[in-house]
Parts: sequence; C-alpha cells; structure tokens
Amino acid sequence: MDMLWNGWGDPARATPLPDTVTGLLRDLLGVKENGTAPVRLEDIDVPVALDGPARQALLAAVGDRADRVRTDAVTRVRHTRGKSTPDLLRMRRGDVRDTPAAVVLPGSHDEVLAVMRACADHGLALVPFGGGTSVVGGLAPGRPGPFVALDLRHMNRLLDLDPVSRTATLQPGLRAPEAEALLAEHGYTLGHFPQSYEWATIGGFAATRSSGQASAGYGRFDDMVLGLTLATPEGTLDTGRAPRSAAGPDLRQLVLGSEGAFGVITSVTVRIRPVPDVRRYEGWRFASFDEGAAALRRLAQDGPRPTVLRLSDETETLIGLAQPDAIGASLADQDAGCLAIVGFEGTGQDTAHRREAAAAVLTECGGTFAGGEPGERWAHGRYSAPYLRDSLLDAGALAETLETAAYWSRIPGLYTAVRDALTTALTEAGTPPLVMCHISHVYENGASLYFTVVSAQGDDAVAHWTRAKHAANEAILAAGGTITHHHAVGTDHRDWYLREAGPLGIEALRAVKRRLDPAGLLNPGVLLPGD
Repeated sequence: MDMLWNGWGDPARATPLPDTVTGLLRDLLGVKENGTAPVRLEDIDVPVALDGPARQALLAAVGDRADRVRTDAVTRVRHTRGKSTPDLLRMRRGDVRDTPAAVVLPGSHDEVLAVMRACADHGLALVPFGGGTSVVGGLAPGRPGPFVALDLRHMNRLLDLDPVSRTATLQPGLRAPEAEALLAEHGYTLGHFPQSYEWATIGGFAATRSSGQASAGYGRFDDMVLGLTLATPEGTLDTGRAPRSAAGPDLRQLVLGSEGAFGVITSVTVRIRPVPDVRRYEGWRFASFDEGAAALRRLAQDGPRPTVLRLSDETETLIGLAQPDAIGASLADQDAGCLAIVGFEGTGQDTAHRREAAAAVLTECGGTFAGGEPGERWAHGRYSAPYLRDSLLDAGALAETLETAAYWSRIPGLYTAVRDALTTALTEAGTPPLVMCHISHVYENGASLYFTVVSAQGDDAVAHWTRAKHAANEAILAAGGTITHHHAVGTDHRDWYLREAGPLGIEALRAVKRRLDPAGLLNPGVLLPGD
C-alpha cells in the first residue's frame, strides 16, 4: 500500500481534532479555515513522462518487465517529494514540478547497477526512494531536468540471519514492520521504532542515520549497522567484515547518512536482539523542563538506562502531544508540569531491576510517579502525530517539526534560542505560534531537542514557514547545536550543513562524490550542492 499522496500514511487512519484543540487554534492562534479544498489527484496536470530510447534502456535494465518501469501519472505523483509540511502544502495545491519522469523498481543489486548505467547513458538523474517519508527535501533533486525515482520496494527480503553472532542482513526496500515480522519469526528484533516506523525502510534508516524512539536502550540505527553494500555508477562498495576494525577509516560511516548522494544501499547487515519478554512504559512528572532534563541526564550518565526515555516541556505536556491519541485532554490541568515517558524492555528480571533503580533516581531528582497510563497511552499513539498534522493543515493551521542535538551543557541555551527564534519570526509575521519541545534521545554526553510548531498559515504558508525555519537554523548553529539529529540534511538543511562541516570537510565529501558518481547522477543537490 502506498501512502496518501498529499498527506501522511493511510487515509483510513485520519485523526480528527477534538473541540478543545480547534478552539485553541481559533482563540489563541487566530487560525481560520482557508476555505480552499486540496486539489484532487485526477485534476493535476502532470509533466510529460519519459519515453523513447531512455525508457527502453530502463526497461532493459530490469529485465524488460513493463511493471518495473512505470510512467503513469498516479505512480509518478505518489513519488513526488517527501512528507515535510512544505511538501504537503505544495502537493495540496497541485504543484508537481518535482515529479519524476519515470519510476523504476529494480529487484536486485545488479539491476540497480544496470539502471545507473542507463541513467548515465541518457543524462537522467536518479533519486533513491524507500518509504517516501523524508521531511527535509531529500527526494527532489536540486537541479533542473528529468529524473528517475528508484523505488526499492521489490528488494525486500531477509537475506541472512546469524543467531550465533546475532546479526541479520536485510535488503533496503523492507519496511520496518516487515523487517520486524521476519526477525520475530526467529525470536529477534531490531528495536528501531521511529515515528515513521510504519512506512520507512531499512535502506532509508541507514541513508539518513535514523533514530528510533527506543534509542536509549537499543541505540540509533547507525549504532546497529555492521555492514553495508553500496551500488554506485563506478561499481560496488562492500563495507564491514567485522563488528569493529582498525583497518583504516571506517567506510561504513561514509555510507551511513549519505542520503543517496554517493550510491544506492542494496543490503544492510545489522545487530539484532532477542524479542523482549516484558515491555512496560510509565509516566513521571516534573515541576519544570530543567528539572526533568537534569533527571534524564542522571540516568543517561550514571544509569540505569531505560529503553525509552523522553521528556516533554510544559507546553507540550499541557497540549498533550506526548500522548497523541489523547491530545487536548490535559488542557484543563494547569498544573501539568512536564511529563516524562520512561520505558523498559527486556527479561522480567532485568526490567524489574532497572525500573526499581531508575525510580529511585527519578524520585531523588524531584520526579513524581504518574502511573502506567501515560506510558501506555504514549506507546499506543506514538505513530499518530503525523496524522494530527494532516488534521491541523485541514483546519487552516501551519504545523511542522524540527530537531537538533547538543552537549548537555548547551541544552538549556539551545532550547531557549530555538524557541525564541521561532516565536519571534512567526510573531513578527503576524502569526504568533505555539512552540512545543521534547527530549527524546539521550546520550552520556548530550541529548536531542525536538520542536513542534503550530500557528496560523499566513498568506503564503510555504514562504511563511521557510522564514521561520531559517531563523531556527541560524539559532541552532549559533547556540552550538547540530543542524539535524535524525531528520537528515536533504536540501532544507544543506546550506547550514556546509557551515557546520566547514569548507575542507565539504571538499573532502565532494571528492568522494566525484569518485563514486563522476557524472553527478545521484540525488543531485541533496546533502551537497549540485555542480
């Protein structure tokens, strides 16, 4: 099943806004319904499809199977851009200027190489497409001209499972739920559950350095990766002969986070863990965000480390965004404070021990146990927030997210700087916002900050958000944060990534790009500026 072409996920799971939230949008933020219905898919004027010798070359690359080279309008529109708010706003008004000329669906590593050769011969750019969940402009090439979307859905097998080493080799087109189901048949799990879990793919996780909501216990996706195979226009790159090596720089790290700019990931070998016997999620409340953050730092640095550890600030707690299925329920509770979700997965004995020891630390740090209901509500609704965004857009609101990370000592200043930048930019534009934030990924030395912003849309919603986003990006760099923790670079963060990496670092990456992709075919303009 494909995602909704101009929204998130399965249309049958659309989430209506409760009256308390629509009242807040109207009375506090001045949100008004725009009165214009989104354009219908069948009414969109789609650019001309690929035809002639180029299409024949792509057909030959995938064994002359007509169903593997698609040029119909519906398929091409469904492969247009990703799922950021600007992407969706453009799609809703029928702007399909970034529609691929063809969608190609290879079934093997060799077919990916053959598609690359065909694209090189006919001057076509190539954009890898997994689940289509990018929120940073990662699926639209940054140069004019026709391009091909390389949909990897047919590369969706579990290639190998080694129970002795506890590793699995997966193809890139496997969606996360499919991967979990295949591993579960053998008693294992990846433990990687980002908000995009239901739609995102294994290859996309690796290409963007994804981070799941249980990262405190299982680690980020790049922590799990032990080996990768990369198809490039210049040949195949295999990385990862052992869990760790001193044989020069680790080429796995060159592929991780490369966002399709250096090649197409065609297999990923990952660390796997036994399916936990017990999963328990619960809530804790703190009087302030600073107090809660100090408690999270204690657990991250000194243990015991929960599997899930996240903290909503006062505004996000009040709105109820930490529990999307119950959004708006906390609005009457003016003493809500800050809600932390703490989760434990593992054996019964290990879970009980860590939970008891963590409770002692949280209590010592000023936390109050809120019972199991907040944690279970979070777990039940943790993939619902993108559906809420669709409902907010329907109601005439602007809703978007951004994230960053920094060392613990910089977190307070970074939090204030980004929140103030967003508030100032949108207020000066005449649409004062609601800015919410949570910590959802913790490390011994720092943490991530994830912001959600809601305001009225303004006359040009895309331009309106772009100005605010740029202000936030500037604030992130000035306050010592990284431009992205797990959303990736794409085109939205590229100019700030250039500054973060520095001129020499970018030149080194451009040299890699020239060697692996000398014609600049692969995702041009994403991650690095196009030539």
